[in-house]
Amino acid sequence: MASASPLLITFFCFLLLSLTILATSRSSLIEELNRPPPPDFAATVAANCARDPSLRYCNCSADLPNVYKSTVVARHLCVESRNPDCNRSFPRIDLRSRPNLAPLYLSFAFFWAYCPSSVLAIDLANNSLAGGFPSAILLCTHILSLDLSYNALAGDVPVDLFSNLHNLSSLNLSYNHFSECGSDCAPFFRLFNSSSFIHSGLRPEDHRHSSEITATVLLLTGVLASIFFLLCIVCVLVRRRKGDRYQFTTEALREATRGFGERNLIRKGEKEDLYVGRLRNGLQIEVHVQRGRASKAFLRAFEEDCTSLLRLRHRNLAKVIGWCNERELLAVVVEMAHICSVEEWLLQQSPPWKQRLKVLMGVVDGVCYLEEHWPRVGYDIRTRSISLTREIEPLISKVGVGISDSESKKVQRLGLFVLELIANKRPREVFEAGETGLIEWVKVQFPAQVKKLIDEKMKPTATTLEQIRQIISIALEAAANASSSSMSHVCRLLRKACAVDQEIQKQTRSRSHKHHRR
Repeated sequence: MASASPLLITFFCFLLLSLTILATSRSSLIEELNRPPPPDFAATVAANCARDPSLRYCNCSADLPNVYKSTVVARHLCVESRNPDCNRSFPRIDLRSRPNLAPLYLSFAFFWAYCPSSVLAIDLANNSLAGGFPSAILLCTHILSLDLSYNALAGDVPVDLFSNLHNLSSLNLSYNHFSECGSDCAPFFRLFNSSSFIHSGLRPEDHRHSSEITATVLLLTGVLASIFFLLCIVCVLVRRRKGDRYQFTTEALREATRGFGERNLIRKGEKEDLYVGRLRNGLQIEVHVQRGRASKAFLRAFEEDCTSLLRLRHRNLAKVIGWCNERELLAVVVEMAHICSVEEWLLQQSPPWKQRLKVLMGVVDGVCYLEEHWPRVGYDIRTRSISLTREIEPLISKVGVGISDSESKKVQRLGLFVLELIANKRPREVFEAGETGLIEWVKVQFPAQVKKLIDEKMKPTATTLEQIRQIISIALEAAANASSSSMSHVCRLLRKACAVDQEIQKQTRSRSHKHHRR
């Protein structure tokens, strides 16, 4: 494998190109791509090529617009791939299970044509990608690993192009629909482990296996159809007798919450009451009871929302296990896996910055999941609505039903959550103007008196103080100017600021290791 220094020089030159673009720009990726290159961009390219003539874009002066666009995409893609420090390196492209983003970035041919040589790994697995093999990615000739598994790619694999990937040692094309590759591909197969091609369609046995399955299915079609018909009848009968397994009766929830007694009432709100309880099987639950009369249209929407909530799967979202949709009771049932709310946690324990940072990163990950995959599902980001498990893992427990905040309101809520997490001040109790009072107080103190904004029991170091300063800046902008920010943009900034801590820990461990060796 080639030494690391040429790769670092190449990425440094690529980074210089990116720095000519306004790094703090709020515009979206597409808006940036529609802009012309900055006036000094050609001079920057010439300087980089004088330093390293092997750069791909050297001798491409006629293609400067595409070179510029490639730097824009590289900057965005590095952040989307969750690389720890995109200001220093861009080692991997990771869009695994990102079906909304992977096709977009694959469509940018100009980026792949000038793919940074610092990129050593590409992961596009589990994205339902269809069509032919995305040959453009093979222009990233320095990669060590490539994963295209669990997609719907078809047609021929350009085996001859793989000869340019001299460093490629890990390949996964499994679970696709490629055309069978004959004896000419035998040398190609020998380069990698057999697990690289499981059910890829490339090997003859994949198609033999498929034919055997097809024949078996045809033989059993009649029997299966009869069984399916009988099962449908049984399911209808069972549902009529016992109801849907996700639907709880009023009696079952009344029993679980001891008659919706005062001891089980956790919180009483304007639109819902929150109770805790225990089902007969021992499972602890939260029951979010909706208040007020509901129209027929609301009832239909309520059941549709609950059906969507059952499909949410993320470690930072509370698990919805069912609902009650009866005349006397309208409620959402959530599995209770937490010990307290973030608000209670801050009040009782005054936790260190490392734990608060973990909570912040978990909440941001949960919000990103909802925004990317379930944009219609509402959620509430407040310290009293975010729960914590025993492992200090945050859970967004109030989602969906009855929540229809605007984009700017959600952005403001996230900003306020971050400020309250750092300052440990509850707006409605500490400030006469409530949330507005908290924002104004932060404005007066920041940035000159930033230490006054931090919970005094946290005692941050000089290094963490700088990270907290960056996070407060992002949160204050979101809370005070929510209408000019998008949730995806704020989440990207917070993720980047939070990742600084991981890089600091890595450097600290490295220095400690060197010290012990001495």
